[in-house]
Amino acid sequence: MFERFTGNARGVVTGAVEHASRAGSPVVTEEHLLLALLDREGSKAAFALTSLGVTDRRAEVTEALAAARRRGGMSKADEDALAGLGISVEEIVARVEETHGPGALAAATPGKAWPSGRPSFTKESKKVLEKSLRMAVARKQKEIGDEHLLLALTSMPGSVGEVLAEFGGTYGGVERVLFGEGG
Repeated sequence: MFERFTGNARGVVTGAVEHASRAGSPVVTEEHLLLALLDREGSKAAFALTSLGVTDRRAEVTEALAAARRRGGMSKADEDALAGLGISVEEIVARVEETHGPGALAAATPGKAWPSGRPSFTKESKKVLEKSLRMAVARKQKEIGDEHLLLALTSMPGSVGEVLAEFGGTYGGVERVLFGEGG
C-alpha cells in the first residue's frame, strides 16, 4: 500500500513516527498522525486545515488532544453520555490522579515498538491508513495523498476525530474545501 502514497502522505507517516518517538511512545497513534498533518506545509491537507482555521488553532487542538488523553482517550460524547447518568468523568479523573498521580489515565497506548526500537502503529492508526486507501479508490484516484489521510481521520470515531470536528475539521468541511462537495 505504501508504494501508492504520495510524497506528502509519506511525509505524514514519517512525521507521525517522529512525533511518537519524541513523546517516548512505543506506538504511533491517530493523534501522532494528526500532529504530523498539522506540521505539513504546501500540501492539500495543509490547505484544507488552513482554510478551515484548524492550523491557526494548533495550540488549542494540542490542548484538546492532551485533555482527551488525560481522560484516557474518552471522547466528549462519551463524557456527556456519562454525565447524563450522573457520572462526572472529571471527578473520576481527579480521584484517580489523586491516588495514582497526574496523567494516570493517560498511560501510554498499549503496544510495543519494533525490535529496531521504531514505534509500531496501533490498530486504530492502521485503520486510518487503510481507510485512506479506500477513500482514494472510491474517488478513482491512483495515489493516496495526505488529503486522504486527513479525510480518514475526520471520519473515524474517537477523540482525534472529535477534536478535529471541534475545531472545524469535519469530514464535510474537508471534502468541501478539497473537492467542492459535501456539507
